[in-house]
Amino acid sequence: MSQALARLIERLSELPGIGIKSAERIARHILKSSPDDIRKLTDTILEACQRVHACKRCGNLTEEELCSICSNPARLKTEICVVEEAFDIPIIERAGVFKGVYHVLGGVLSPLQDVSADKLRIGDLLDRVDREEIHEIILATSATTEGEATAHYIARQLRGKGIRVTRIARGIPVGTDLGLADEVTISKALKGREDLNSGAQD
Repeated sequence: MSQALARLIERLSELPGIGIKSAERIARHILKSSPDDIRKLTDTILEACQRVHACKRCGNLTEEELCSICSNPARLKTEICVVEEAFDIPIIERAGVFKGVYHVLGGVLSPLQDVSADKLRIGDLLDRVDREEIHEIILATSATTEGEATAHYIARQLRGKGIRVTRIARGIPVGTDLGLADEVTISKALKGREDLNSGAQD
């Protein structure tokens, strides 16, 4: 194998969810592509990196100051759905049941990976609650140990603020990443969300 091909496979295998076998298949596809197709791909990647950034208010990915959801006057601004990553938002949107706005944490609490509360956008969420007229916070973190811990941590921070704090229901199996759930499951989980106001521990 040539050194250039080996370097390409190595780079591709560093991407999340891409193992060596998948990297080899992608590299094979790239080498079979025309120079024009490769140029379009690299130009598209560069354009996305240069133009896409976090929404000033919620952290969603956008090319504008505010994302299309935050700037939509038809969205219910009194309800905030809290998600781990911006890529969770399209999953919930496809379910078609949530009409509020979002807040992206940028991850979950994880002591093993040195991710503490100050490294997430939890402070920004609390600021939004203080500044904006919020009636309900829906915690839609994944049903993993870290996701559950993050949800309960946020619920504790919101106690005494006079707003409803809920958690998406167990329609999503324990240990499942939100991104692996289908639209029907997401819809049921949102509709059957549980109240955390009285369940949060000090």
